[in-house]
Amino acid sequence: MKWATGSADPRHRAASPDLMAALLERGGEGVVLCDADGVVTLANPAAIRLVPRLEPGLPLPALLDVVPSAPEGRTVTYGGREIRVRAEELGEGRTAWYLTAETPREPQQTLRTKFLLEAARRLSASLNPHRCARAATELGTDFLCDAAIVLLPPTARRRTEWVRAVSGSSGPDEGVVPAAAAAEVPGLTDALAGLREDAAGRQDPAGTPDWLLPEGFGPVGHLLVLPLPGNAVPAGAIVLARRAGRPPFGEDDQVMACDLATRAGAAISAASLFREQSTVNAILTGDLLPPDLPEIEGMRLAGRLRASQQAGAIGGDFYDVYLPEAAPESGIVHRPPLVILGDVCGKGARAAVLAGQVRHSLRTLLLLESRPERLLELLNRSLLASPSPNSYVTLILAALRSAPGDHVLVDLAVAGHPPPLVLRRDGTVEEVAVRGSLLGALKKISLWPVTLDLAPGEVCLLYSDGITEAFGGPSGREMFGEERLKRALATCAGMPVDALVERLEQLSTEWLRGGQQDDRALLAVRAGRGTSR
Repeated sequence: MKWATGSADPRHRAASPDLMAALLERGGEGVVLCDADGVVTLANPAAIRLVPRLEPGLPLPALLDVVPSAPEGRTVTYGGREIRVRAEELGEGRTAWYLTAETPREPQQTLRTKFLLEAARRLSASLNPHRCARAATELGTDFLCDAAIVLLPPTARRRTEWVRAVSGSSGPDEGVVPAAAAAEVPGLTDALAGLREDAAGRQDPAGTPDWLLPEGFGPVGHLLVLPLPGNAVPAGAIVLARRAGRPPFGEDDQVMACDLATRAGAAISAASLFREQSTVNAILTGDLLPPDLPEIEGMRLAGRLRASQQAGAIGGDFYDVYLPEAAPESGIVHRPPLVILGDVCGKGARAAVLAGQVRHSLRTLLLLESRPERLLELLNRSLLASPSPNSYVTLILAALRSAPGDHVLVDLAVAGHPPPLVLRRDGTVEEVAVRGSLLGALKKISLWPVTLDLAPGEVCLLYSDGITEAFGGPSGREMFGEERLKRALATCAGMPVDALVERLEQLSTEWLRGGQQDDRALLAVRAGRGTSR
Protein backbone atom coordinates (compact mmCIF):
# COMPACT_ATOMS: atom_id res chain seq x y z
CA MET A 1 0.00 0.00 0.00
CA LYS A 2 1.28 3.45 -0.92
CA TRP A 3 1.26 6.47 1.25
CA ALA A 4 -1.69 8.88 0.88
CA THR A 5 -0.23 12.39 0.54
CA GLY A 6 -1.65 15.91 0.44
CA SER A 7 -2.90 18.15 -2.38
CA ALA A 8 -0.88 20.41 -4.60
CA ASP A 9 -1.35 23.27 -2.17
CA PRO A 10 2.14 23.93 -0.74
CA ARG A 11 0.61 24.45 2.68
CA HIS A 12 -0.68 20.88 2.69
CA ARG A 13 2.41 19.18 1.33
CA ALA A 14 4.66 17.50 3.91
CA ALA A 15 8.33 18.12 3.68
CA SER A 16 10.15 15.26 1.87
CA PRO A 17 7.13 12.93 1.67
CA ASP A 18 9.02 10.34 -0.34
CA LEU A 19 11.69 10.11 2.32
CA MET A 20 9.10 9.78 5.11
CA ALA A 21 7.21 7.19 3.14
CA ALA A 22 10.37 5.13 2.79
CA LEU A 23 10.98 5.33 6.55
CA LEU A 24 7.44 4.59 7.73
CA GLU A 25 5.97 2.46 4.93
CA ARG A 26 6.42 -0.72 6.95
CA GLY A 27 5.76 0.74 10.38
CA GLY A 28 3.34 -1.21 12.53
CA GLU A 29 2.15 1.91 14.36
CA GLY A 30 -0.26 4.23 12.57
CA VAL A 31 1.18 7.70 11.95
CA VAL A 32 -0.80 10.75 10.78
CA LEU A 33 0.65 14.21 10.05
CA CYS A 34 -1.51 17.33 10.17
CA ASP A 35 -0.82 20.96 9.39
CA ALA A 36 -1.60 23.90 11.61
CA ASP A 37 -5.21 23.93 10.36
CA GLY A 38 -5.80 20.32 11.41
CA VAL A 39 -5.82 19.04 7.82
CA VAL A 40 -4.28 15.62 7.16
CA THR A 41 -1.17 15.89 5.02
CA LEU A 42 0.16 12.35 5.43
CA ALA A 43 -1.17 8.99 6.70
CA ASN A 44 0.72 5.73 6.62
CA PRO A 45 -0.90 2.37 5.71
CA ALA A 46 -1.15 1.24 9.35
CA ALA A 47 -3.15 4.40 10.21
CA ILE A 48 -5.51 4.00 7.25
CA ARG A 49 -6.17 0.35 8.20
CA LEU A 50 -7.25 1.50 11.67
CA VAL A 51 -9.25 4.57 10.53
CA PRO A 52 -10.23 4.41 6.82
CA ARG A 53 -11.66 7.96 7.02
CA LEU A 54 -8.12 9.34 7.13
CA GLU A 55 -7.61 11.05 3.77
CA PRO A 56 -5.02 13.72 2.96
CA GLY A 57 -6.63 17.06 2.37
CA LEU A 58 -9.50 16.33 4.77
CA PRO A 59 -9.74 17.52 8.36
CA LEU A 60 -8.56 15.16 11.07
CA PRO A 61 -11.53 13.11 12.37
CA ALA A 62 -12.80 14.48 15.67
CA LEU A 63 -12.35 11.14 17.41
CA LEU A 64 -8.58 11.55 17.12
CA ASP A 65 -8.51 15.03 18.61
CA VAL A 66 -6.49 14.59 21.80
CA VAL A 67 -4.32 17.06 23.67
CA PRO A 68 -0.70 16.82 22.40
CA SER A 69 0.67 17.49 25.86
CA ALA A 70 -0.82 14.26 27.26
CA PRO A 71 1.97 11.66 26.66
CA GLU A 72 -0.23 8.70 27.61
CA GLY A 73 -2.90 9.72 25.11
CA ARG A 74 -6.35 8.21 25.37
CA THR A 75 -8.30 5.25 24.10
CA VAL A 76 -11.04 5.79 21.50
CA THR A 77 -13.43 3.35 19.88
CA TYR A 78 -13.78 3.19 16.11
CA GLY A 79 -15.51 0.47 14.15
CA GLY A 80 -15.82 -1.70 17.24
CA ARG A 81 -12.06 -1.55 17.87
CA GLU A 82 -10.27 0.23 20.70
CA ILE A 83 -7.43 2.46 19.51
CA ARG A 84 -4.84 4.19 21.69
CA VAL A 85 -4.17 7.71 20.29
CA ARG A 86 -1.42 10.08 21.34
CA ALA A 87 -0.24 13.34 19.76
CA GLU A 88 3.11 15.10 19.48
CA GLU A 89 3.81 18.67 18.32
CA LEU A 90 6.43 18.90 15.59
CA GLY A 91 6.77 22.69 15.40
CA GLU A 92 5.48 25.26 12.85
CA GLY A 93 1.97 24.28 13.85
CA ARG A 94 2.30 20.71 12.60
CA THR A 95 1.26 17.71 14.70
CA ALA A 96 1.96 13.99 14.51
CA TRP A 97 -0.70 11.52 15.64
CA TYR A 98 0.24 7.96 16.62
CA LEU A 99 -2.38 5.22 16.53
CA THR A 100 -2.04 1.77 18.14
CA ALA A 101 -4.68 -0.93 18.23
CA GLU A 102 -5.36 -1.98 21.83
CA THR A 103 -5.19 -5.70 22.52
CA PRO A 104 -8.75 -6.77 23.26
CA ARG A 105 -9.14 -7.35 26.98
CA GLU A 106 -10.12 -10.82 27.95
CA PRO A 107 -13.52 -10.87 29.68
CA GLN A 108 -13.00 -11.09 33.44
CA GLN A 109 -15.14 -14.20 33.75
CA THR A 110 -13.07 -15.97 31.08
CA LEU A 111 -9.83 -14.87 32.76
CA ARG A 112 -11.04 -16.12 36.14
CA THR A 113 -12.07 -19.45 34.66
CA LYS A 114 -8.64 -19.83 33.08
CA PHE A 115 -7.02 -18.93 36.41
CA LEU A 116 -9.07 -21.50 38.33
CA LEU A 117 -8.22 -24.24 35.85
CA GLU A 118 -4.52 -23.39 35.93
CA ALA A 119 -4.48 -23.13 39.72
CA ALA A 120 -6.14 -26.54 40.08
CA ARG A 121 -3.69 -28.11 37.63
CA ARG A 122 -0.44 -26.59 38.91
CA LEU A 123 -1.08 -26.64 42.66
CA SER A 124 -2.19 -30.27 42.65
CA ALA A 125 0.76 -31.49 40.59
CA SER A 126 3.18 -31.93 43.51
CA LEU A 127 3.35 -32.95 47.15
CA ASN A 128 6.52 -30.96 47.71
CA PRO A 129 5.97 -27.67 49.65
CA HIS A 130 8.60 -25.73 47.69
CA ARG A 131 7.21 -26.85 44.32
CA CYS A 132 3.75 -25.77 45.45
CA ALA A 133 5.21 -22.39 46.45
CA ARG A 134 6.90 -22.08 43.05
CA ALA A 135 3.61 -22.85 41.30
CA ALA A 136 1.84 -20.20 43.40
CA THR A 137 4.38 -17.51 42.45
CA GLU A 138 4.16 -18.42 38.77
CA LEU A 139 0.36 -18.20 38.90
CA GLY A 140 0.69 -14.78 40.50
CA THR A 141 2.92 -13.39 37.74
CA ASP A 142 0.85 -15.02 34.99
CA PHE A 143 -2.46 -13.53 36.12
CA LEU A 144 -2.01 -10.71 38.63
CA CYS A 145 1.33 -8.98 39.08
CA ASP A 146 4.91 -8.33 38.02
CA ALA A 147 6.48 -10.19 40.96
CA ALA A 148 5.12 -12.76 43.42
CA ILE A 149 6.93 -13.94 46.53
CA VAL A 150 5.88 -16.76 48.86
CA LEU A 151 7.41 -16.60 52.34
CA LEU A 152 7.19 -19.68 54.54
CA PRO A 153 6.85 -19.50 58.35
CA PRO A 154 10.15 -19.00 60.24
CA THR A 155 12.04 -22.15 61.15
CA ALA A 156 13.22 -23.05 64.64
CA ARG A 157 16.50 -21.33 63.76
CA ARG A 158 14.64 -18.10 63.00
CA ARG A 159 15.18 -18.28 59.28
CA THR A 160 12.53 -17.58 56.64
CA GLU A 161 12.58 -19.38 53.30
CA TRP A 162 11.20 -17.56 50.27
CA VAL A 163 10.33 -18.38 46.66
CA ARG A 164 10.06 -15.57 44.09
CA ALA A 165 8.88 -15.34 40.49
CA VAL A 166 9.20 -12.25 38.28
CA SER A 167 7.37 -11.81 34.99
CA GLY A 168 9.71 -12.25 32.06
CA SER A 169 12.32 -14.19 34.05
CA SER A 170 13.44 -17.73 33.30
CA GLY A 171 11.82 -19.18 36.41
CA PRO A 172 11.35 -18.78 40.16
CA ASP A 173 14.34 -18.47 42.45
CA GLU A 174 14.63 -19.31 46.14
CA GLY A 175 16.49 -18.05 49.16
CA VAL A 176 16.60 -17.72 52.92
CA VAL A 177 16.69 -14.58 55.07
CA PRO A 178 16.75 -14.03 58.82
CA ALA A 179 13.26 -13.85 60.29
CA ALA A 180 14.02 -10.29 61.43
CA ALA A 181 14.67 -9.23 57.83
CA ALA A 182 11.48 -10.92 56.65
CA ALA A 183 9.52 -8.99 59.29
CA GLU A 184 10.45 -5.78 57.42
CA VAL A 185 7.99 -6.67 54.63
CA PRO A 186 4.89 -4.52 55.22
CA GLY A 187 2.08 -6.58 56.74
CA LEU A 188 4.05 -9.84 56.75
CA THR A 189 3.98 -10.36 60.52
CA ASP A 190 0.18 -10.06 60.54
CA ALA A 191 -0.12 -12.28 57.45
CA LEU A 192 1.96 -15.05 59.04
CA ALA A 193 -0.34 -14.77 62.04
CA GLY A 194 -3.36 -15.18 59.77
CA LEU A 195 -4.31 -11.48 59.84
CA ARG A 196 -4.39 -8.66 57.33
CA GLU A 197 -5.24 -4.99 57.57
CA ASP A 198 -8.23 -5.14 55.20
CA ALA A 199 -10.00 -7.56 52.91
CA ALA A 200 -7.52 -7.05 50.11
CA GLY A 201 -4.28 -7.05 52.08
CA ARG A 202 -3.17 -3.76 50.52
CA GLN A 203 0.13 -2.41 51.89
CA ASP A 204 2.20 0.75 51.44
CA PRO A 205 4.75 -0.10 48.70
CA ALA A 206 7.14 2.52 50.06
CA GLY A 207 8.08 0.17 52.88
CA THR A 208 9.18 -2.68 50.59
CA PRO A 209 12.69 -3.85 51.67
CA ASP A 210 15.39 -3.96 49.00
CA TRP A 211 16.04 -7.72 49.33
CA LEU A 212 12.44 -8.69 48.50
CA LEU A 213 12.68 -7.88 44.78
CA PRO A 214 15.54 -8.50 42.34
CA GLU A 215 17.93 -5.80 41.26
CA GLY A 216 16.57 -3.78 38.38
CA PHE A 217 12.91 -4.46 39.16
CA GLY A 218 12.25 -0.75 39.61
CA PRO A 219 9.93 1.14 41.96
CA VAL A 220 6.97 -0.74 43.39
CA GLY A 221 3.64 0.93 42.70
CA HIS A 222 1.19 -1.45 44.35
CA LEU A 223 1.59 -4.18 46.95
CA LEU A 224 -0.67 -6.92 48.32
CA VAL A 225 0.36 -9.14 51.25
CA LEU A 226 -1.95 -12.06 52.02
CA PRO A 227 -1.77 -15.02 54.41
CA LEU A 228 -1.74 -18.55 53.01
CA PRO A 229 -4.40 -20.40 55.05
CA GLY A 230 -3.14 -23.73 56.31
CA ASN A 231 -4.05 -26.44 58.78
CA ALA A 232 -5.06 -24.39 61.87
CA VAL A 233 -2.10 -22.04 61.30
CA PRO A 234 -1.04 -20.17 58.13
CA ALA A 235 1.20 -22.08 55.73
CA GLY A 236 3.02 -18.83 54.94
CA ALA A 237 2.27 -15.57 53.14
CA ILE A 238 2.27 -14.36 49.54
CA VAL A 239 3.37 -10.92 48.35
CA LEU A 240 2.08 -9.61 45.00
CA ALA A 241 3.85 -6.52 43.58
CA ARG A 242 3.15 -4.35 40.56
CA ARG A 243 5.64 -1.86 39.15
CA ALA A 244 5.00 1.85 39.36
CA GLY A 245 2.96 3.06 36.38
CA ARG A 246 0.73 0.00 36.25
CA PRO A 247 -2.89 0.32 37.36
CA PRO A 248 -3.65 -0.62 40.96
CA PHE A 249 -5.17 -3.97 41.91
CA GLY A 250 -8.84 -3.73 41.09
CA GLU A 251 -11.68 -5.42 42.90
CA ASP A 252 -11.58 -8.44 40.58
CA ASP A 253 -7.80 -8.66 41.00
CA GLN A 254 -8.16 -8.67 44.78
CA VAL A 255 -10.76 -11.44 44.67
CA MET A 256 -8.46 -13.52 42.44
CA ALA A 257 -5.48 -12.80 44.72
CA CYS A 258 -7.42 -14.03 47.78
CA ASP A 259 -8.43 -17.14 45.84
CA LEU A 260 -4.80 -17.76 44.88
CA ALA A 261 -3.70 -17.39 48.51
CA THR A 262 -6.38 -19.80 49.73
CA ARG A 263 -5.56 -22.46 47.16
CA ALA A 264 -1.80 -22.08 47.54
CA GLY A 265 -2.08 -22.29 51.33
CA ALA A 266 -4.09 -25.49 51.13
CA ALA A 267 -1.62 -27.04 48.68
CA ILE A 268 1.48 -26.07 50.70
CA SER A 269 -0.14 -27.21 53.94
CA ALA A 270 -1.08 -30.59 52.45
CA ALA A 271 2.40 -31.02 50.99
CA SER A 272 4.03 -30.14 54.32
CA LEU A 273 1.82 -32.64 56.13
CA PHE A 274 2.67 -35.32 53.57
CA ARG A 275 6.40 -34.61 53.97
CA GLU A 276 6.11 -34.80 57.75
CA GLN A 277 4.21 -38.08 57.59
CA SER A 278 6.67 -39.49 55.08
CA THR A 279 9.55 -38.63 57.39
CA VAL A 280 7.82 -40.28 60.33
CA ASN A 281 6.99 -43.34 58.22
CA ALA A 282 10.59 -43.62 57.07
CA ILE A 283 11.78 -43.55 60.68
CA LEU A 284 9.20 -46.08 61.82
CA THR A 285 9.74 -48.47 58.93
CA GLY A 286 13.54 -48.21 59.03
CA ASP A 287 13.75 -50.94 61.67
CA LEU A 288 11.22 -53.08 59.80
CA LEU A 289 13.31 -53.37 56.63
CA PRO A 290 15.82 -56.22 56.30
CA PRO A 291 19.30 -55.42 57.63
CA ASP A 292 22.52 -55.31 55.67
CA LEU A 293 24.06 -58.74 56.13
CA PRO A 294 27.41 -58.69 57.95
CA GLU A 295 30.70 -60.32 57.06
CA ILE A 296 31.29 -63.41 59.26
CA GLU A 297 34.64 -65.16 59.30
CA GLY A 298 34.55 -68.56 57.61
CA MET A 299 31.16 -68.18 55.90
CA ARG A 300 29.17 -66.01 53.49
CA LEU A 301 25.55 -64.79 53.79
CA ALA A 302 23.10 -63.50 51.20
CA GLY A 303 19.40 -62.67 51.41
CA ARG A 304 16.43 -61.41 49.42
CA LEU A 305 13.12 -60.09 50.73
CA ARG A 306 10.17 -59.21 48.49
CA ALA A 307 6.96 -57.88 50.01
CA SER A 308 3.58 -58.62 48.47
CA GLN A 309 2.24 -56.20 45.89
CA GLN A 310 -0.35 -54.81 48.30
CA ALA A 311 2.08 -54.26 51.15
CA GLY A 312 4.76 -52.20 49.38
CA ALA A 313 8.24 -52.29 50.93
CA ILE A 314 7.39 -54.09 54.18
CA GLY A 315 5.45 -57.21 55.06
CA GLY A 316 5.18 -60.24 57.27
CA ASP A 317 8.32 -62.09 56.09
CA PHE A 318 11.59 -61.13 57.72
CA TYR A 319 15.16 -62.17 58.39
CA ASP A 320 17.92 -60.90 60.65
CA VAL A 321 21.42 -61.69 61.87
CA TYR A 322 22.56 -61.23 65.48
CA LEU A 323 26.30 -61.07 65.97
CA PRO A 324 27.93 -62.15 69.26
CA GLU A 325 29.14 -59.62 71.80
CA ALA A 326 32.07 -60.10 74.16
CA ALA A 327 31.33 -60.16 77.88
CA PRO A 328 32.40 -56.83 79.41
CA GLU A 329 34.42 -58.45 82.20
CA SER A 330 36.39 -61.08 80.30
CA GLY A 331 36.12 -60.12 76.63
CA ILE A 332 35.05 -63.72 75.92
CA VAL A 333 32.32 -64.38 73.37
CA HIS A 334 29.66 -66.64 74.88
CA ARG A 335 27.40 -67.25 71.89
CA PRO A 336 27.74 -67.80 68.12
CA PRO A 337 26.17 -65.64 65.42
CA LEU A 338 22.44 -66.30 65.11
CA VAL A 339 20.54 -66.19 61.81
CA ILE A 340 16.74 -66.06 61.78
CA LEU A 341 14.08 -66.16 59.08
CA GLY A 342 10.38 -66.02 59.83
CA ASP A 343 6.84 -65.34 58.72
CA VAL A 344 4.06 -63.76 60.78
CA CYS A 345 0.31 -63.98 60.34
CA GLY A 346 -1.04 -61.38 57.91
CA LYS A 347 0.38 -58.92 55.40
CA GLY A 348 1.26 -55.28 55.16
CA ALA A 349 2.08 -52.80 57.91
CA ARG A 350 0.39 -54.69 60.76
CA ALA A 351 2.33 -57.85 59.93
CA ALA A 352 5.54 -55.85 59.57
CA VAL A 353 5.07 -54.39 63.06
CA LEU A 354 4.67 -57.89 64.54
CA ALA A 355 7.76 -59.02 62.63
CA GLY A 356 9.68 -56.08 64.08
CA GLN A 357 8.52 -57.01 67.58
CA VAL A 358 9.76 -60.56 67.09
CA ARG A 359 13.16 -59.35 65.91
CA HIS A 360 13.57 -56.97 68.85
CA SER A 361 12.31 -59.57 71.34
CA LEU A 362 14.93 -62.03 70.14
CA ARG A 363 17.63 -59.40 70.47
CA THR A 364 16.61 -58.88 74.09
CA LEU A 365 16.32 -62.59 74.84
CA LEU A 366 19.81 -63.16 73.49
CA LEU A 367 21.11 -61.27 76.51
CA LEU A 368 19.90 -64.18 78.63
CA GLU A 369 19.89 -67.23 76.34
CA SER A 370 21.79 -68.48 73.28
CA ARG A 371 20.32 -71.95 72.58
CA PRO A 372 17.93 -71.78 69.58
CA GLU A 373 15.32 -74.16 71.04
CA ARG A 374 15.25 -72.28 74.36
CA LEU A 375 14.93 -68.95 72.56
CA LEU A 376 11.87 -70.25 70.71
CA GLU A 377 10.22 -71.34 73.96
CA LEU A 378 10.77 -67.93 75.54
CA LEU A 379 9.53 -66.15 72.43
CA ASN A 380 6.39 -68.29 72.41
CA ARG A 381 5.60 -67.19 75.97
CA SER A 382 6.10 -63.57 74.96
CA LEU A 383 3.71 -63.89 72.00
CA LEU A 384 1.04 -65.55 74.13
CA ALA A 385 1.22 -62.61 76.55
CA SER A 386 0.90 -60.08 73.71
CA PRO A 387 -2.37 -58.04 73.68
CA SER A 388 -2.46 -58.22 69.88
CA PRO A 389 -4.73 -60.96 68.52
CA ASN A 390 -3.47 -63.62 66.09
CA SER A 391 0.18 -63.14 67.00
CA TYR A 392 1.14 -66.31 65.18
CA VAL A 393 4.69 -66.71 63.92
CA THR A 394 6.65 -69.40 62.09
CA LEU A 395 10.37 -69.12 62.62
CA ILE A 396 13.67 -70.83 61.96
CA LEU A 397 16.78 -70.13 64.04
CA ALA A 398 20.28 -71.09 62.99
CA ALA A 399 23.27 -70.63 65.29
CA LEU A 400 26.48 -70.66 63.21
CA ARG A 401 29.71 -72.18 64.52
CA SER A 402 33.02 -72.47 62.71
CA ALA A 403 34.56 -75.93 62.69
CA PRO A 404 37.94 -77.39 61.60
CA GLY A 405 38.57 -77.71 57.87
CA ASP A 406 36.52 -74.59 57.03
CA HIS A 407 33.35 -76.44 57.93
CA VAL A 408 30.37 -74.65 59.47
CA LEU A 409 28.15 -76.26 62.09
CA VAL A 410 24.57 -74.97 62.04
CA ASP A 411 22.44 -75.57 65.14
CA LEU A 412 18.89 -75.45 63.77
CA ALA A 413 15.55 -75.05 65.55
CA VAL A 414 12.30 -74.66 63.60
CA ALA A 415 8.87 -73.51 64.83
CA GLY A 416 6.13 -74.24 62.30
CA HIS A 417 8.36 -73.14 59.40
CA PRO A 418 9.38 -75.00 56.23
CA PRO A 419 12.64 -76.86 56.93
CA PRO A 420 15.78 -75.52 55.28
CA LEU A 421 17.41 -77.08 52.23
CA VAL A 422 21.09 -77.99 51.87
CA LEU A 423 22.96 -77.78 48.58
CA ARG A 424 25.93 -80.18 48.69
CA ARG A 425 29.10 -79.76 46.66
CA ASP A 426 28.08 -82.49 44.20
CA GLY A 427 24.82 -80.66 43.38
CA THR A 428 22.48 -82.83 45.43
CA VAL A 429 19.84 -81.09 47.52
CA GLU A 430 18.67 -82.38 50.91
CA GLU A 431 15.83 -81.32 53.14
CA VAL A 432 16.94 -80.98 56.76
CA ALA A 433 14.90 -83.19 59.12
CA VAL A 434 14.04 -80.46 61.62
CA ARG A 435 10.56 -79.43 62.74
CA GLY A 436 8.60 -77.80 65.55
CA SER A 437 5.33 -76.16 66.62
CA LEU A 438 3.92 -72.83 65.51
CA LEU A 439 4.63 -69.93 67.91
CA GLY A 440 1.89 -67.91 69.59
CA ALA A 441 -0.79 -70.63 69.48
CA LEU A 442 0.04 -73.21 72.22
CA LYS A 443 1.32 -72.75 75.76
CA LYS A 444 3.74 -75.63 75.30
CA ILE A 445 5.50 -76.16 71.99
CA SER A 446 7.33 -79.21 70.69
CA LEU A 447 10.73 -78.82 69.03
CA TRP A 448 13.11 -81.27 67.35
CA PRO A 449 16.38 -79.37 66.79
CA VAL A 450 19.28 -80.71 64.73
CA THR A 451 22.88 -79.76 64.01
CA LEU A 452 23.90 -79.51 60.36
CA ASP A 453 27.47 -79.87 59.08
CA LEU A 454 28.33 -77.75 56.01
CA ALA A 455 31.54 -78.52 54.13
CA PRO A 456 33.32 -75.68 52.28
CA GLY A 457 31.20 -74.53 49.32
CA GLU A 458 27.98 -76.08 50.64
CA VAL A 459 24.93 -73.93 51.23
CA CYS A 460 22.07 -73.99 53.75
CA LEU A 461 19.00 -72.20 52.33
CA LEU A 462 16.29 -70.76 54.59
CA TYR A 463 13.10 -69.67 52.83
CA SER A 464 9.49 -68.70 53.52
CA ASP A 465 6.40 -70.42 52.16
CA GLY A 466 5.79 -67.43 49.89
CA ILE A 467 8.38 -69.06 47.61
CA THR A 468 6.92 -72.56 47.44
CA GLU A 469 3.26 -71.49 47.57
CA ALA A 470 3.52 -68.98 44.75
CA PHE A 471 0.79 -69.65 42.18
CA GLY A 472 1.65 -69.08 38.54
CA GLY A 473 3.31 -70.99 35.76
CA PRO A 474 1.81 -71.56 32.29
CA SER A 475 -1.73 -71.88 33.65
CA GLY A 476 -1.36 -69.20 36.30
CA ARG A 477 -2.87 -71.57 38.87
CA GLU A 478 -0.02 -74.00 39.56
CA MET A 479 1.97 -73.88 42.81
CA PHE A 480 5.73 -73.49 42.57
CA GLY A 481 6.19 -76.22 45.19
CA GLU A 482 9.10 -77.66 47.16
CA GLU A 483 10.26 -80.06 44.44
CA ARG A 484 10.58 -77.28 41.88
CA LEU A 485 12.56 -75.22 44.44
CA LYS A 486 14.88 -78.18 45.05
CA ARG A 487 15.52 -78.62 41.32
CA ALA A 488 16.18 -74.90 40.94
CA LEU A 489 18.61 -74.96 43.88
CA ALA A 490 20.47 -77.92 42.37
CA THR A 491 21.27 -75.82 39.29
CA CYS A 492 23.05 -73.29 41.52
CA ALA A 493 25.92 -75.58 42.58
CA GLY A 494 29.21 -73.68 42.60
CA MET A 495 27.55 -70.27 42.33
CA PRO A 496 28.50 -67.40 44.65
CA VAL A 497 25.88 -67.17 47.34
CA ASP A 498 24.67 -63.74 46.15
CA ALA A 499 24.07 -65.12 42.65
CA LEU A 500 22.33 -68.16 44.12
CA VAL A 501 19.64 -66.22 45.99
CA GLU A 502 19.24 -63.79 43.11
CA ARG A 503 18.63 -66.65 40.69
CA LEU A 504 16.08 -68.30 42.98
CA GLU A 505 14.24 -65.02 43.53
CA GLN A 506 14.20 -64.39 39.78
CA LEU A 507 12.80 -67.86 39.04
CA SER A 508 10.09 -67.29 41.63
CA THR A 509 9.17 -63.92 40.11
CA GLU A 510 9.06 -65.36 36.60
CA TRP A 511 6.80 -68.14 37.87
CA LEU A 512 4.32 -65.57 39.18
CA ARG A 513 4.21 -63.82 35.78
CA GLY A 514 3.04 -60.60 37.39
CA GLY A 515 0.20 -62.31 39.23
CA GLN A 516 -0.83 -62.10 42.87
CA GLN A 517 2.07 -62.75 45.21
CA ASP A 518 2.72 -63.27 48.89
CA ASP A 519 5.68 -62.02 50.91
CA ARG A 520 8.82 -63.95 49.95
CA ALA A 521 12.09 -64.33 51.83
CA LEU A 522 15.35 -66.17 51.09
CA LEU A 523 18.49 -66.38 53.22
CA ALA A 524 21.49 -68.52 52.31
CA VAL A 525 24.57 -69.46 54.38
CA ARG A 526 27.61 -70.72 52.49
CA ALA A 527 30.53 -72.39 54.25
CA GLY A 528 34.12 -71.57 53.33
CA ARG A 529 36.70 -68.81 53.57
CA GLY A 530 36.87 -68.02 49.85
CA THR A 531 36.29 -64.50 48.58
CA SER A 532 33.38 -65.66 46.44
CA ARG A 533 30.08 -64.61 47.91
